[in-house]
Amino acid sequence: MQRQSYYLTGEKMKGLKDYFENTMGTGVMSTADKEGKVNAAIYSRPHFLEDGSIAFIMTDRLTHNNLQSNPYAAYLFVEEGPGYKGKRLYLRKIGEEENKELIQSLTRREYRSEKPGSRFLVAFQVDKVLPLIGAGVEHDT
Repeated sequence: MQRQSYYLTGEKMKGLKDYFENTMGTGVMSTADKEGKVNAAIYSRPHFLEDGSIAFIMTDRLTHNNLQSNPYAAYLFVEEGPGYKGKRLYLRKIGEEENKELIQSLTRREYRSEKPGSRFLVAFQVDKVLPLIGAGVEHDT
């Protein structure tokens, strides 16, 4: 991806990457279009890129469409198990690409029911990290 670099500080990035590599759960990406109409969709855990950004693989559906006119999104992750544990990530889109080889190398699983078509690797700067419940300690990046 050709874009400016955005960095989470070393320890914050490592901690967030370790968390998502070692924690199972369910993720929900929320976006809004330019008029403010909201959408929420189930998404897998983020991919961590070398420049300090995170990325999600998207098809050309409502979430991806919303990000064309409004670069802001929120990603809510609920950990498996009892209670309500997880994280909320506040995101800003910084780029996207259709590099099929890169997307295939990052793909964690195949979905037979997915219709053929363009897939995009959409990169985000993480603006804020909060716990799933409560105000918690804000981690600005």
